[in-house]
Amino acid sequence: MGIAGACMVPHPPLIIPDVGRGEEKAIGKTIEAYHEAAKRIAALKPETIFIVSPHSVMYRDYIHISPGENASGDFGRFRAPGVKISVRYDRELRDELVRLAGSEGLPAGTEGDRNADPELDHATMIPLWFLNHYYTDYKIIRCGISGLPFSMHYELGRKVAEAAEKTGRRTVFIASGDLSHCLKEDGPYGYRKEGPEYDRRIMEIMGKGDFRSLLKLDEDFCDHAGECGQRGFCMMAGALENLPFRAEKLSYEGPFGVGYGIVFYSLESGGAN
Repeated sequence: MGIAGACMVPHPPLIIPDVGRGEEKAIGKTIEAYHEAAKRIAALKPETIFIVSPHSVMYRDYIHISPGENASGDFGRFRAPGVKISVRYDRELRDELVRLAGSEGLPAGTEGDRNADPELDHATMIPLWFLNHYYTDYKIIRCGISGLPFSMHYELGRKVAEAAEKTGRRTVFIASGDLSHCLKEDGPYGYRKEGPEYDRRIMEIMGKGDFRSLLKLDEDFCDHAGECGQRGFCMMAGALENLPFRAEKLSYEGPFGVGYGIVFYSLESGGAN
Protein backbone atom coordinates (compact mmCIF):
# COMPACT_ATOMS: atom_id res chain seq x y z
CA MET A 1 0.00 0.00 0.00
CA GLY A 2 0.98 3.66 -0.19
CA ILE A 3 0.02 6.47 -2.58
CA ALA A 4 -3.02 5.29 -4.54
CA GLY A 5 -3.72 8.46 -6.49
CA ALA A 6 -3.51 12.24 -6.39
CA CYS A 7 -5.39 15.30 -7.53
CA MET A 8 -4.81 19.02 -8.02
CA VAL A 9 -7.94 21.03 -7.22
CA PRO A 10 -8.94 24.68 -6.61
CA HIS A 11 -10.82 26.07 -3.63
CA PRO A 12 -13.14 28.96 -4.55
CA PRO A 13 -15.66 29.28 -1.68
CA LEU A 14 -18.46 30.20 -4.09
CA ILE A 15 -18.27 26.71 -5.59
CA ILE A 16 -20.35 25.63 -2.56
CA PRO A 17 -23.98 26.36 -3.58
CA ASP A 18 -24.91 27.86 -0.19
CA VAL A 19 -22.04 30.32 -0.66
CA GLY A 20 -22.25 30.96 -4.39
CA ARG A 21 -26.05 31.36 -4.43
CA GLY A 22 -26.10 31.00 -8.17
CA GLU A 23 -22.70 32.52 -8.97
CA GLU A 24 -21.20 29.03 -9.03
CA LYS A 25 -22.98 28.39 -12.32
CA ALA A 26 -20.24 30.44 -14.01
CA ILE A 27 -17.73 27.68 -13.21
CA GLY A 28 -19.87 24.75 -14.26
CA LYS A 29 -16.98 22.92 -15.91
CA THR A 30 -14.97 23.12 -12.70
CA ILE A 31 -17.90 21.77 -10.68
CA GLU A 32 -18.40 18.89 -13.10
CA ALA A 33 -14.70 18.04 -13.02
CA TYR A 34 -14.62 18.27 -9.21
CA HIS A 35 -17.40 15.71 -8.95
CA GLU A 36 -15.57 13.46 -11.40
CA ALA A 37 -12.38 13.71 -9.35
CA ALA A 38 -14.28 12.97 -6.15
CA LYS A 39 -15.83 9.87 -7.71
CA ARG A 40 -12.39 8.66 -8.80
CA ILE A 41 -11.00 9.16 -5.31
CA ALA A 42 -13.97 7.31 -3.82
CA ALA A 43 -13.36 4.39 -6.17
CA LEU A 44 -9.84 4.06 -4.75
CA LYS A 45 -11.28 3.63 -1.23
CA PRO A 46 -8.42 5.45 0.51
CA GLU A 47 -7.85 5.02 4.21
CA THR A 48 -6.22 8.44 4.42
CA ILE A 49 -6.50 11.70 2.52
CA PHE A 50 -3.34 13.78 2.70
CA ILE A 51 -4.34 17.34 1.90
CA VAL A 52 -1.98 20.28 1.57
CA SER A 53 -3.60 23.69 2.02
CA PRO A 54 -2.10 27.16 1.56
CA HIS A 55 -4.69 28.47 4.05
CA SER A 56 -3.70 26.26 6.96
CA VAL A 57 -1.15 27.43 9.56
CA MET A 58 1.79 28.95 7.68
CA TYR A 59 5.31 29.88 8.76
CA ARG A 60 8.20 31.36 6.83
CA ASP A 61 10.67 28.56 7.57
CA TYR A 62 8.60 25.64 8.87
CA ILE A 63 5.95 23.42 7.27
CA HIS A 64 3.16 22.91 9.78
CA ILE A 65 1.21 19.65 10.00
CA SER A 66 -2.00 19.87 12.01
CA PRO A 67 -1.85 18.13 15.42
CA GLY A 68 -4.68 16.64 17.45
CA GLU A 69 -7.27 13.91 17.02
CA ASN A 70 -10.14 15.69 15.28
CA ALA A 71 -11.03 18.97 13.66
CA SER A 72 -14.04 20.70 12.18
CA GLY A 73 -15.01 23.85 10.40
CA ASP A 74 -17.83 25.61 8.61
CA PHE A 75 -18.39 28.25 5.97
CA GLY A 76 -19.70 30.89 8.37
CA ARG A 77 -17.21 33.49 7.16
CA PHE A 78 -18.70 32.97 3.69
CA ARG A 79 -22.33 33.41 4.83
CA ALA A 80 -23.04 29.67 5.03
CA PRO A 81 -22.59 28.55 8.67
CA GLY A 82 -24.79 25.53 8.08
CA VAL A 83 -22.24 23.90 5.76
CA LYS A 84 -19.93 22.01 8.11
CA ILE A 85 -17.08 19.52 7.75
CA SER A 86 -15.64 17.30 10.50
CA VAL A 87 -12.58 15.06 10.20
CA ARG A 88 -10.46 12.60 12.12
CA TYR A 89 -6.69 12.81 11.82
CA ASP A 90 -4.50 9.81 11.00
CA ARG A 91 -2.11 9.98 13.94
CA GLU A 92 -0.03 6.95 12.96
CA LEU A 93 0.73 8.19 9.46
CA ARG A 94 1.30 11.73 10.72
CA ASP A 95 3.75 10.56 13.40
CA GLU A 96 5.69 8.51 10.85
CA LEU A 97 5.83 11.46 8.46
CA VAL A 98 7.13 13.75 11.20
CA ARG A 99 9.75 11.15 12.14
CA LEU A 100 10.94 10.75 8.56
CA ALA A 101 11.05 14.49 8.00
CA GLY A 102 13.12 14.91 11.14
CA SER A 103 15.53 12.18 10.09
CA GLU A 104 16.22 14.14 6.89
CA GLY A 105 16.49 17.49 8.62
CA LEU A 106 13.36 18.82 6.95
CA PRO A 107 11.76 21.64 8.98
CA ALA A 108 8.28 20.14 9.18
CA GLY A 109 6.07 18.84 11.97
CA THR A 110 3.32 19.63 14.45
CA GLU A 111 5.21 22.28 16.42
CA GLY A 112 4.10 25.89 16.50
CA ASP A 113 0.33 26.14 16.67
CA ARG A 114 -0.47 23.52 19.29
CA ASN A 115 -4.25 23.93 19.22
CA ALA A 116 -5.36 20.29 19.30
CA ASP A 117 -8.56 20.96 17.35
CA PRO A 118 -7.99 23.95 15.07
CA GLU A 119 -10.77 25.09 12.81
CA LEU A 120 -10.50 23.71 9.29
CA ASP A 121 -9.82 26.24 6.54
CA HIS A 122 -11.84 26.52 3.35
CA ALA A 123 -9.05 25.14 1.15
CA THR A 124 -9.22 21.94 3.17
CA MET A 125 -12.99 21.74 3.43
CA ILE A 126 -13.94 22.34 -0.21
CA PRO A 127 -12.26 19.18 -1.61
CA LEU A 128 -13.70 17.17 1.29
CA TRP A 129 -17.17 18.63 0.69
CA PHE A 130 -17.10 17.17 -2.82
CA LEU A 131 -15.57 13.86 -1.69
CA ASN A 132 -18.17 13.43 1.07
CA HIS A 133 -20.88 13.15 -1.57
CA TYR A 134 -19.40 9.78 -2.54
CA TYR A 135 -17.15 8.54 0.25
CA THR A 136 -16.63 9.25 3.95
CA ASP A 137 -14.67 6.30 5.35
CA TYR A 138 -11.32 8.05 5.66
CA LYS A 139 -9.05 9.98 7.99
CA ILE A 140 -6.94 12.93 6.92
CA ILE A 141 -3.63 14.65 7.40
CA ARG A 142 -3.72 18.42 6.91
CA CYS A 143 -0.47 20.06 5.95
CA GLY A 144 0.30 23.72 5.36
CA ILE A 145 2.93 25.34 3.18
CA SER A 146 5.77 27.70 4.09
CA GLY A 147 8.07 30.32 2.64
CA LEU A 148 10.71 27.64 2.11
CA PRO A 149 11.87 26.84 -1.46
CA PHE A 150 9.84 24.70 -3.84
CA SER A 151 12.45 21.96 -3.53
CA MET A 152 11.89 21.51 0.20
CA HIS A 153 8.16 21.07 -0.31
CA TYR A 154 8.99 18.48 -2.97
CA GLU A 155 11.24 16.64 -0.52
CA LEU A 156 8.51 16.56 2.10
CA GLY A 157 6.20 15.08 -0.52
CA ARG A 158 8.69 12.26 -1.00
CA LYS A 159 8.47 11.60 2.73
CA VAL A 160 4.67 11.54 2.54
CA ALA A 161 4.91 8.67 0.04
CA GLU A 162 7.51 6.90 2.16
CA ALA A 163 5.43 7.26 5.33
CA ALA A 164 2.34 5.92 3.55
CA GLU A 165 4.34 2.94 2.34
CA LYS A 166 5.85 2.23 5.76
CA THR A 167 2.52 2.42 7.59
CA GLY A 168 0.66 0.51 4.90
CA ARG A 169 -1.85 3.31 4.44
CA ARG A 170 -3.78 3.48 1.20
CA THR A 171 -3.43 7.23 0.67
CA VAL A 172 -4.68 9.79 -1.81
CA PHE A 173 -2.84 13.11 -2.04
CA ILE A 174 -4.90 16.25 -2.66
CA ALA A 175 -3.10 19.49 -3.50
CA SER A 176 -5.64 22.25 -2.88
CA GLY A 177 -4.56 25.40 -4.65
CA ASP A 178 -5.85 28.06 -7.00
CA LEU A 179 -3.69 29.24 -9.87
CA SER A 180 -3.10 32.92 -10.69
CA HIS A 181 -5.20 35.62 -9.01
CA CYS A 182 -4.15 38.18 -11.63
CA LEU A 183 -6.03 37.16 -14.77
CA LYS A 184 -8.32 40.19 -15.13
CA GLU A 185 -8.38 43.87 -14.24
CA ASP A 186 -11.53 43.29 -12.19
CA GLY A 187 -10.06 40.23 -10.47
CA PRO A 188 -8.84 40.10 -6.84
CA TYR A 189 -5.41 41.61 -7.59
CA GLY A 190 -5.97 43.20 -10.97
CA TYR A 191 -4.21 42.06 -14.13
CA ARG A 192 -0.56 41.11 -14.50
CA LYS A 193 0.88 39.56 -17.63
CA GLU A 194 2.46 36.82 -15.51
CA GLY A 195 -1.02 35.64 -14.48
CA PRO A 196 -2.26 34.11 -17.75
CA GLU A 197 1.27 32.93 -18.54
CA TYR A 198 1.53 31.10 -15.21
CA ASP A 199 -1.82 29.40 -15.75
CA ARG A 200 -0.89 28.36 -19.28
CA ARG A 201 2.42 26.93 -18.15
CA ILE A 202 1.13 25.24 -15.01
CA MET A 203 -1.75 23.52 -16.79
CA GLU A 204 0.68 22.26 -19.45
CA ILE A 205 3.18 21.09 -16.83
CA MET A 206 0.65 19.50 -14.49
CA GLY A 207 -1.36 18.07 -17.36
CA LYS A 208 1.73 16.19 -18.53
CA GLY A 209 3.08 15.43 -15.07
CA ASP A 210 6.29 17.21 -16.09
CA PHE A 211 7.42 17.81 -12.52
CA ARG A 212 11.02 18.72 -13.36
CA SER A 213 9.66 21.77 -15.15
CA LEU A 214 7.41 22.52 -12.17
CA LEU A 215 10.42 22.81 -9.88
CA LYS A 216 12.24 25.01 -12.39
CA LEU A 217 9.60 27.74 -12.39
CA ASP A 218 11.11 30.97 -11.09
CA GLU A 219 9.81 31.89 -7.64
CA ASP A 220 9.64 35.61 -8.47
CA PHE A 221 7.61 34.80 -11.59
CA CYS A 222 5.20 32.73 -9.50
CA ASP A 223 4.88 35.51 -6.93
CA HIS A 224 4.11 38.09 -9.61
CA ALA A 225 1.48 35.74 -11.02
CA GLY A 226 -0.32 35.77 -7.67
CA GLU A 227 -0.48 31.99 -7.36
CA CYS A 228 -1.39 30.18 -4.16
CA GLY A 229 -1.01 26.49 -5.05
CA GLN A 230 2.55 26.21 -6.35
CA ARG A 231 4.20 24.83 -3.21
CA GLY A 232 1.41 22.35 -2.66
CA PHE A 233 1.75 21.18 -6.25
CA CYS A 234 5.48 20.70 -5.64
CA MET A 235 4.75 18.62 -2.55
CA MET A 236 2.33 16.44 -4.51
CA ALA A 237 4.96 16.04 -7.23
CA GLY A 238 7.39 14.69 -4.65
CA ALA A 239 4.81 12.18 -3.43
CA LEU A 240 4.38 10.90 -7.00
CA GLU A 241 8.11 10.61 -7.69
CA ASN A 242 9.07 7.25 -9.20
CA LEU A 243 5.44 6.11 -9.35
CA PRO A 244 3.97 5.02 -12.72
CA PHE A 245 1.18 7.60 -12.89
CA ARG A 246 -0.99 8.89 -15.69
CA ALA A 247 -1.96 12.58 -15.59
CA GLU A 248 -5.31 13.74 -16.94
CA LYS A 249 -6.39 17.37 -17.15
CA LEU A 250 -10.08 17.49 -16.24
CA SER A 251 -10.80 21.23 -16.43
CA TYR A 252 -9.55 24.79 -16.41
CA GLU A 253 -11.54 28.00 -15.98
CA GLY A 254 -10.88 31.56 -14.84
CA PRO A 255 -14.01 33.71 -15.25
CA PHE A 256 -13.55 35.62 -11.98
CA GLY A 257 -9.91 36.56 -12.53
CA VAL A 258 -8.59 33.53 -10.64
CA GLY A 259 -7.44 30.34 -12.34
CA TYR A 260 -9.12 27.07 -11.35
CA GLY A 261 -7.47 23.88 -12.62
CA ILE A 262 -8.20 20.24 -11.91
CA VAL A 263 -5.76 17.47 -12.86
CA PHE A 264 -6.10 13.86 -11.70
CA TYR A 265 -3.21 11.42 -11.32
CA SER A 266 -4.00 7.72 -11.61
CA LEU A 267 -1.43 5.05 -10.89
CA GLU A 268 -0.98 2.98 -14.03
CA SER A 269 -0.57 -0.12 -11.89
CA GLY A 270 -4.10 0.42 -10.64
CA GLY A 271 -3.15 2.00 -7.35
CA ALA A 272 -1.66 0.68 -4.15
CA ASN A 273 -2.37 -2.95 -3.42
